[in-house]
Amino acid sequence: MATTAQYGTWPSPIDAALAASHDGRPEYLGTVGDEVWWTAPRPAEGGRRALVRRRPDGTEESVLPAPWNVRSRVIEYGGLPWAGTPRESGGPLVVFVHFPDQRLYAYEPDGGGEPRPLTPLSSVGGGLRFADLRVERERGEVWCVMEEFTGEAPTDVRRVIVAVPLDGSAADDRGALRELSDGRHRFVTGPQRSPDGRRVAWIAWDHPRMPWDGTEVVLAEVPADGGPFTGATTVLGGPDEAVSQIAWAEDGALLYASDPGGWWELRRVAADGLTDARARSTALLPARQEEFAGPLWRVGMQWFLPLPGGRIATIHGTGTNALGVLDPASGTLTDIEGPWNEWASTLAAHGTTVVGLAASARTSYEIVEVDTATGTARVIGSAHRDAVDPAYVSAGEERVFTGPGGREIHAHVHPPHHPDFTGPDGELPPYVIWVHGGPTSRTPLVLDLEVAYFTTRGIGVAEVNYGGSTGYGRQYRERLREQWGVVDVEDCAAVALALAAEGSADRTKLAVRGGSAGGWTTAASLTSKSARDVWACGAISYPILDLGGWATDETHDFESQYLESLIGPYAEVPERYRDRSPIHLVENITAPFLLLQGLDDVICPPAQCDRFLAAVAGRGVPHAYLSFEGEGHGFRRKDTMVRCLEAELSLYAQTFGFERGDVPHLELAP
Repeated sequence: MATTAQYGTWPSPIDAALAASHDGRPEYLGTVGDEVWWTAPRPAEGGRRALVRRRPDGTEESVLPAPWNVRSRVIEYGGLPWAGTPRESGGPLVVFVHFPDQRLYAYEPDGGGEPRPLTPLSSVGGGLRFADLRVERERGEVWCVMEEFTGEAPTDVRRVIVAVPLDGSAADDRGALRELSDGRHRFVTGPQRSPDGRRVAWIAWDHPRMPWDGTEVVLAEVPADGGPFTGATTVLGGPDEAVSQIAWAEDGALLYASDPGGWWELRRVAADGLTDARARSTALLPARQEEFAGPLWRVGMQWFLPLPGGRIATIHGTGTNALGVLDPASGTLTDIEGPWNEWASTLAAHGTTVVGLAASARTSYEIVEVDTATGTARVIGSAHRDAVDPAYVSAGEERVFTGPGGREIHAHVHPPHHPDFTGPDGELPPYVIWVHGGPTSRTPLVLDLEVAYFTTRGIGVAEVNYGGSTGYGRQYRERLREQWGVVDVEDCAAVALALAAEGSADRTKLAVRGGSAGGWTTAASLTSKSARDVWACGAISYPILDLGGWATDETHDFESQYLESLIGPYAEVPERYRDRSPIHLVENITAPFLLLQGLDDVICPPAQCDRFLAAVAGRGVPHAYLSFEGEGHGFRRKDTMVRCLEAELSLYAQTFGFERGDVPHLELAP
């Protein structure tokens, strides 16, 4: 028999330390010979990213000890930070980006030496940064994207494709880094070399477009003398077509994922049609209303991978992601069977064996190997292990709610769940609406111990993929065009009120929380005259609070003109920037709130929090502000995440009227 206890007071086997220790997931899969490599989070080691290798015998080991941190800061969100190559003797050679100084290093993990720098430091602005690496061993080089600051402002920056000598001759000499592209575009991805080695292609775009608005595919020739690329020409894409990935098939055809029909689809241009690529492009699976790619938030993301023999491994779906194998000759797409409902945008292969990263509502992200000849799949790395009895996990349910004007709103609902406790008859649980970042992003339905941290205590969670989210076609994500702070706020409120109306949630105990763009939506929800009465409290993490500041000089280059589409052209509608900014609407706040901020955040800087708190001061609204040295945009350190989770729970306890003796009391100052 279940014990009856007030919602929010249930005992839980998941404390904040356990949830924090499982935060993050593997990233950037690759193969080095017959080994599989990836980066992995280490929250307990200062939040560093470790480089992990899986040997053929199945053993896993960290390639580099602490404090080596394999992570790039290109466009601040980063990109593929490592590349490796096998050698005939002496073991593999790996090149990687070290986060603290952003230099490239070469390392021979089986050679017993130390990593040696390949690129120089720069004292200008944010220095030199690198991402999307490819080892060109026969040339003795690494080809990659270089981001170079030319001044102190975050927008004083240029990006080009460069060749970095493997012999270390550029370690102290910027002039030894050979520029391969001409710098005509503001943003570029790393070059993809054709099978015959004579051509390269890459993706490029310029302000004010974001890469999910419109990008171009640039094709160029590789000179035999090793000089810069020649004849660079835009062959695909455009202002209203977002190419997210390109790759070469073994027959010389160029494969790419783009959305000319409103959904990201796989397309192909034959090798003999590249000079007239737009006219010669064909869809491999026409008229399928699902996504075969996603938003290019980081340089080097992968949704598909050409295989020997012409087949293509591809991630696809609507709202969820499956991994399938496409046979272009027959037009058949065969999905890989297994317990996973979400495949991340990273793939690798050796021969016809594909390696991906997959999770489910019951399992964390695992490294999965797929034999495409037989369709069989097995976990080979980062295997999920139940941190708690699965009986405590609220698996969640995919649901579609109705918003203003009858529009659909996608969400995942996680009711309170505990095998030994239930709420009192006649009492409804509190619910917290989780708002993802981006906002051009999506929350997948996968195991998250932070969700379980609350649901096991009797607090429901609903993750809202509001209008503007990806995974549901271009029309759905463009609902947010010039409507940020309106559509997202309305959709989150609509889901909360629908849960209350159907009897799933207590109407008086609704909270909203989010980070980054989700922090913006949370703050906008609490300051919106139309939505503020929905919420009893809110938890705001590393948010945007002042659109005017963010549109001018208070963010990084990549998103510095993002608001041109989310809000409107600043030069034309400056009043809209003021009218929607939480910092100018503090008189509307009545609900208690918690504000969390990393002091090293260059994307959403702490200065905005300082101004917001100054405006709130003296208004009698209970609130708390926690800031963290050494944390940037998105918290990575275990102790930080523990403090944040415990503070958030204390906020809910005080607001919803229940006692929690297992977390420190959060002081809420008026």
